[in-house]
Amino acid sequence: MADYTNTKKNVLDEGPFYHGTKAELKDGDLLFPGFTSNYGSGKTAKFIYFTATMDAAIWGAELAQGESKGRIYLVEPAGDFENDPNLTDKRFPGNPTRSYRTEGALRVLGEVKGFQGHSEEDLERMRSHLRELKNQGIEAINE
Repeated sequence: MADYTNTKKNVLDEGPFYHGTKAELKDGDLLFPGFTSNYGSGKTAKFIYFTATMDAAIWGAELAQGESKGRIYLVEPAGDFENDPNLTDKRFPGNPTRSYRTEGALRVLGEVKGFQGHSEEDLERMRSHLRELKNQGIEAINE
């Protein structure tokens, strides 16, 4: 049986951590990379992404592909993780969004209920920006 405990080696952030998605999950579920990404052109995801800010988790829930409602889960990385290079250094110095990725698993600890989503205007601005990037050949997720 695989060991899914966080080793706490080189811990970048103590959390709590969140994962925004449109998938319906339950407590104890393990999320693994290797499936179709919820973002961009739907390539196979090498990493699973998560954040320590509710705002970034809300964006993840709202922008994930699919017609289901956006959901946010409290998660725990089950191994080592690193800063998400899609949102750090090249775009924002440091890691102000406290966004991370792992090649390991995320364990679902529970669902966050009652969060306030972004306005329709903000959502349309973000979707428009993502369409512009796509037209330029830039993927939202760069693995």
